[in-house]
Parts: sequence; C-alpha cells; structure tokens
Amino acid sequence: MSKPDAPIILERVFSTSADALWRALTDRDEMTKWYFDLPEFKAEVGFKFTFAGGPSPERQYLHLCEVKEVVPGEKLSYSWRYEGYVGDSLVSFELVPQGEKTLLRLTHSGLHTFPNDNPDLAKHNFEAGWDGIINRSLLGYVEK
Repeated sequence: MSKPDAPIILERVFSTSADALWRALTDRDEMTKWYFDLPEFKAEVGFKFTFAGGPSPERQYLHLCEVKEVVPGEKLSYSWRYEGYVGDSLVSFELVPQGEKTLLRLTHSGLHTFPNDNPDLAKHNFEAGWDGIINRSLLGYVEK
C-alpha cells in the first residue's frame, strides 16, 4: 500500500504523436470529448477554469483549477481543488515522444490535503478515476 501523501503516478504509451496528444490535453473542444465538459480552457499560466464532476449525478463537486505550468508539447500542470472543501492538489501531464508513439505521465499530488472524512475524496477513488480517464477515455479518443 502506498503512503497516503504519495502522489498518484500513471504512465501510458499512446500510439499517437506528441502533437496530437498535446492537442487532446489542451484544446477545450477536444477535452470535452474524453475529459470533462469544460466551459472554458486555455493552456496559459494563470488561466482559471471550473467544471463539475462526481460519483453520481446527485453528488457533484465543483472543481476549481488554475494552470500553473505550460511547456508547449511537453508539460501541463494545474491546481485542482473543490469549492467548499479544504485542500489543494496538483495535476501534471508530461509528454515524452518515443518515435511514432508518446509516453504520457500523469502525476496527481497533494491528495492527502483533502478532508479524509469524505469518502468521495479518498485516494483510491482518484486512482480509479484517473485509470478510467487515461486508460479508457483518452486512449479511446486519441487512438480511434
């Protein structure tokens, strides 16, 4: 079992170019097809965005995010927290070209800062969520 404050790190090699994967991660119109329904998104440091998501239609959380780092084609990081809850985490997507393919490394750190009395915010739920987002939704989108 991992330490409670250890980040989630998920890696996957996609059979697509780094440019195509970068567009999927940063173009709002593409993001809505595999990620969340974002009203707005710009890969610009300081850009703030929100979206709703949760375990069921009745239990939704407003995500409050701010872009913290952008290295075009290589890295995107943004804060991830919830309206009305303590805690602040950081999500990073790093792209490493591997010939015709691209390694994506997702890191989500700071989860231990969220309230541990809310089971929806437990680390295992984030692990399952990112597994579904990266290994099913994003994979199905970029390798369609």
